[in-house]
Amino acid sequence: MRRLLPFTLFLLLLAACIGNRSRTAPDERTEYDLPHMKDSGELVALTLYSSTSYFLYKGEPMGFQYELCEQFARSLGLKLRIKTANSPAELVRRLLRKEGDLIAYNLAITNEWKDSVLYCGEEMITHQVIVQRKGEKALKDVTELIGKEIYVKPGKHLDRLVNLDKELGGGILIHEVAEDSVTTEDLITKVAQGEIDYTLCDNDIAKLNRTYYPNLNIGLQASFVQRSSWAVRKDEPLLAKAANEWYKANAKSQAYQASAKRYFEISKHITHGSILSVQDGRISHYDKLFKTYAKEIGWDWKLLASLAYTESNFDTAAVSWAGAKGLMQLMPYTAKVMGVPPGKEQNPEESVKAAVKYIAAMEKSFSSIKDPEERASFILASYNAGIGHVKDAMALAEKYGADPTVWKDNVEKYILLKSHEEYFNDPVCKNGYFRGTETCHFVREIKERHKVYQQKIKDEAVPAGK
Repeated sequence: MRRLLPFTLFLLLLAACIGNRSRTAPDERTEYDLPHMKDSGELVALTLYSSTSYFLYKGEPMGFQYELCEQFARSLGLKLRIKTANSPAELVRRLLRKEGDLIAYNLAITNEWKDSVLYCGEEMITHQVIVQRKGEKALKDVTELIGKEIYVKPGKHLDRLVNLDKELGGGILIHEVAEDSVTTEDLITKVAQGEIDYTLCDNDIAKLNRTYYPNLNIGLQASFVQRSSWAVRKDEPLLAKAANEWYKANAKSQAYQASAKRYFEISKHITHGSILSVQDGRISHYDKLFKTYAKEIGWDWKLLASLAYTESNFDTAAVSWAGAKGLMQLMPYTAKVMGVPPGKEQNPEESVKAAVKYIAAMEKSFSSIKDPEERASFILASYNAGIGHVKDAMALAEKYGADPTVWKDNVEKYILLKSHEEYFNDPVCKNGYFRGTETCHFVREIKERHKVYQQKIKDEAVPAGK
């Protein structure tokens, strides 16, 4: 018995050590609340890619929910780290598996999830609205939908229309748009452009799209309200309390209101005027800069001028909704990396010089595209969207049998599809959701205007690319 005592004592000490380690290892704690996050210095937020929550734009993270969460993390002295999921249900599952601390997404408040999570932060009130064009013929009541054609995607919006049709005794001409290549935002675009008259969507998506299409009328509510908010686990009451207190203290703050305006109020389009003087062979006051710096990348200076026109309308003081500045509308991080001195973002020469340096870097990234005209399309698309989204579209094109080195009708098609979850959640995509409509228009408009400039302003021809 005396001989067994040291071994027994050893086992007891080992068990005590293991027990202590299990209580102190962060990944094994039964509770992991705000004090532990402050010790780690990090807040891990779970969200979904979407036009209103989180996306990458020109290589920089953006989105209304992302910005609010970043403000919240900063108020706690924490660094924000984002993880994305593919559905609201997956958000909840990953939260409960402790893969994140907070769901930074408008999660529907339901009895099912109330048992699993603590809702916190701002309680959003959402509802579905009829999207139509402004004018005297705009519907003022849902009963006026009888006899009207309305196009909608499968899911909750189709379900609502079917139920509404039953409530009204029938007569709504509902068209279910099942094609994967058409999203709800595509249908909104079709309404704005007069291709269809009506669709149905959530009011936050409608508000965001109205910043692209001011001719939209989104005032007709077509459903009961749905409450939603952020969420944390049941064992994170301190984090929930902090989110509630932060919202109450900051809902009217300058930063919070600026984020709301950026996504739901500020127009996403720049008004453009005519070229300066065709008779004198001038496009803008900055032609000399375009001529000087275009030589460094082997571009026709008129193509560089067309890019500047589309970006800023030759307004050196222009600031976009996303924070891009100056003649060439460079994002803050890009301007810094390309060597623009602090405070000089709106200096025309610094802007053009940095833009050309950025284009030169992209020329190398697309060196596998041998045709210079074709390569220019990929560079212009990357200038607008960020190179990551263009590379994603190329990967999708290759996967689905299109030519990844040809823009029109090939890669162009797949950057449009990156607004649909089936495609941006594809394993070959590394950069998530992207609204590609504007990028496709951007490339097309710049190249078409370049041709007009070439026709109207004659000088020694220079190739459009290397």
